[in-house]
Amino acid sequence: MEGTMRIAGTVGESIVDGPGFRYTLFTQGCPHHCPGCHNLQTHDFAGGKDMELDTLLRDMCSNPLVKGVTFSGGEPFCQPEPLYRLAVELKARGKHLMAYSGYTFEQLLELPDPFVKKLLGQLDLLVDGPFVEAERNLELRFRGSANQRVLDVPASLAANAPVWAEQYR
Repeated sequence: MEGTMRIAGTVGESIVDGPGFRYTLFTQGCPHHCPGCHNLQTHDFAGGKDMELDTLLRDMCSNPLVKGVTFSGGEPFCQPEPLYRLAVELKARGKHLMAYSGYTFEQLLELPDPFVKKLLGQLDLLVDGPFVEAERNLELRFRGSANQRVLDVPASLAANAPVWAEQYR
């Protein structure tokens, strides 16, 4: 698979960025600048480093214990085309896919880039909405503030409206 994307970094083995044993990719660049964000180093679109998609795919699939991949950030939906290309390959290999976004599901559907919807179509779960420091809650699973939702993406796309993944409500 040809192409590159700008990343802030990766975590090869995570249990906090989604269900099960996962690989987490932190994209570089974020327009949201949420107060209290714990990934400030990912905000600058000129920061991070370019990585070959083939290299990322090999790394994501190198550990047979890793059952899922999470796209975090930064803002993953600022780079939807390379993430979509990765997601197609990961899905073909049976990986569970999840993304974090400072955009709401409704806002994502309104973005003009056609790869946003294509990427959504590959995801199993989406944590949507900006981190809101006043609603910070460390007891929530896979999200940092109470305004954020953990959505069942296939059900949300079918309904054309956000549908909670009930086990994470």
